[in-house]
Amino acid sequence: MALHIYLFKRLFYTLPLLACAITTIFFLIHAAPGDPVDYLIGEAGASQEMIDRLRAQMGLDQPVYIRLWNYAMQVLGGNLGYSVVSGAPVLSLILDRFPATLLLMATQYTIAAIVGIGLGVLAARNPQSRTDNVITFISLASFAIPVFWLGQMMILILAYHMNWFPIQGMTNLRRGYTGIDYTLDVAYHMTLPALTLALSNLGLITRLTRSSMIQVLSQDYVKVARAKGLSERAVLLRHALRNSLLPVITVIGDSLPGLIAGAVIVETVFGWPGLGRLTLDAINSRDYPLLMGMFLFISVFVIIINLIVDLLYAVLDPRIRYQ
Repeated sequence: MALHIYLFKRLFYTLPLLACAITTIFFLIHAAPGDPVDYLIGEAGASQEMIDRLRAQMGLDQPVYIRLWNYAMQVLGGNLGYSVVSGAPVLSLILDRFPATLLLMATQYTIAAIVGIGLGVLAARNPQSRTDNVITFISLASFAIPVFWLGQMMILILAYHMNWFPIQGMTNLRRGYTGIDYTLDVAYHMTLPALTLALSNLGLITRLTRSSMIQVLSQDYVKVARAKGLSERAVLLRHALRNSLLPVITVIGDSLPGLIAGAVIVETVFGWPGLGRLTLDAINSRDYPLLMGMFLFISVFVIIINLIVDLLYAVLDPRIRYQ
């Protein structure tokens, strides 16, 4: 099967998944406690006529199945609605915050993947050795530490006491940097939140790479490669590592939803202006359209990442697309 046919089939399979995501998100949001009308009115009080008018404007006076149908048609038209708090289009609010979250996630994924795979390969070369034991301890510790506690310790030690890094924010607004200075300032502010998220993923990637490499290194084709006189580096990188990456890629793709949940905490702790902070603000304000738009956007993003993972599978192992 050609790669483009495989891609078309995977895209077709995402359509019912997207429909299920829209339906599930709608019912979960509307089943949650709280009322956006009560939040808008606050403690000022309002007449029943005004409350009814606000509920009608938000469509909350209609039966739930009609609201679901209207929302699905609205989404298919590319409209995620308007925030009940700010009145701004939901899609524009999300797209304004998405680059910051994408930058943070891509950076931490790169760090976690490079360091985790490297440590896993290093540990697999000599199982049960001192090096393997040290790497195992580090990976288990990073996997067990809660991300919110790690972020607070990073701020307390590296930012507050040692004054090596800024505590919060994405850039120094007082300086007004531009060009390369702005890029360096963003990287400087991103160091602590990126390391916090990377360390939370490092342990799993390291352990999985190690176990997968140990299994692959025991295969006959690896023994044949060594018998041919290939260097240990060529055997590890050219023959063993490529076949060991399939489960690692799966873990990286499957860990994305949990990572987004962790990003909500990390972005709140470090004051990072991304989707995590926007989600928390929408939850606190009971902003139904913004919440549904956020969760739908994240769901589509996760579907796209899993599609990319499937394609990487097909590239690394052509037998998958031929089945």
